Amino acid sequence: MGSRNVIAGLTAAAVAAQGVIAIAQGKSTLLRPPGIQGEKDFASRCVKCGKCLEACPYKAIEAAGLSAGSGAGSPCIDARACACRLCEDFPCVAACPTGALRDVKDRYDVHMGYAMIEQNICLAYAGMRCEVCYRNCPLIDEAITIDFQAKQGDAIHSLFIPVINPDVCTGCGLCVERCVVDKPRVAIKIITRGEQERKAKKN
Repeated sequence: MGSRNVIAGLTAAAVAAQGVIAIAQGKSTLLRPPGIQGEKDFASRCVKCGKCLEACPYKAIEAAGLSAGSGAGSPCIDARACACRLCEDFPCVAACPTGALRDVKDRYDVHMGYAMIEQNICLAYAGMRCEVCYRNCPLIDEAITIDFQAKQGDAIHSLFIPVINPDVCTGCGLCVERCVVDKPRVAIKIITRGEQERKAKKN
């Protein structure tokens, strides 16, 4: 085996090992489908059967890649590519045979994470009117509201600032998918359940 192959193999092993540790400690940053009750609970129940992937009518749920370590093959959502639509009957939850996804009767029971605005990138904070995240939120005026603020040095125009209520936001990611900002990165992101749990432990 050449040195290049050895290095590649060691790198892949290191990435996989990090993923194993992260999943075991409930530190995954993957955005999970509706019905997750916590990353540790999810990791202990999910058998990677793919039934939730098959059940999703929008194909928003995909299998995690190898970089997820032991979580490879587990269901996750790339909100920028295709966000969760919060289907009325939640077919992904109904399809789960192990209870890894459970206890969802309506949208208010969904806690995949919550959105967070990147203020230094958001057009609204730069003084431009956008409201795309607000208009596309399935819980408009609840999960996302608009705060009208005076524009410094401008007696005529106002700032239309999107404000996230993390206690209501489901983390569906529709705001991320529809965000018009793409460079240097999207102006809104989802703080996943795994990330929330990690932050809670630090505090």
